Amino acid sequence: MPAKAPTVVFDVGNVLVRWDPRVLYRELIPDEAKLDWFMQNVCTAAWNIEQDRGRSWEDAVALLVAAHPEWEAEIKAYDERWHETIPGVVEDSVAVLRELKARGDKVYAITNFSREKWAECLIRFPFLQSFDGVVVSAHERLIKPDPAIYHVLLERYGLSAHDCVFIDDSARNIESARAVGMQGVHFVEPIDLRAQLRAAGVDI
Repeated sequence: MPAKAPTVVFDVGNVLVRWDPRVLYRELIPDEAKLDWFMQNVCTAAWNIEQDRGRSWEDAVALLVAAHPEWEAEIKAYDERWHETIPGVVEDSVAVLRELKARGDKVYAITNFSREKWAECLIRFPFLQSFDGVVVSAHERLIKPDPAIYHVLLERYGLSAHDCVFIDDSARNIESARAVGMQGVHFVEPIDLRAQLRAAGVDI
């Protein structure tokens, strides 16, 4: 009997949809030095990840406006104009997802995403509704690279880690996936995703 082909598990941000807060903030803060300071000291990655862990955007914005009232408009824009940080999709990755689904493969996702923005993206990008199972960090109050979030996927959907190949743009998240037994594809463009998946045993 041939070996079972691996089950593909996608990350979403910067694998299927492009995400870059600077796309929005270059318009709001044209001075590059000021923009760098703002991203490092006001709307930081550490602040944003707490929405992915489950904090509401309402609470997140209120917290930051209280600390930085002089940046109130820019802080509120992160929430109110959030979709401008998602300029589009990664066409080849979406094509791979659709190809896998069209032939009947089960396909899954593990994503660090806030509850509110995930709900909005399901409407904006209907292909995100095609997964056979999704683990969203805010729903679980767990974020990658915590190994626990990978185990949620495996246990909830009856998957074996050794039968899965996980695609993510973060090296830390790939290392964690490998530590729980998955194969990993580190998604850094330019990348031939099909070639990477074939190397992992996926017939595509």
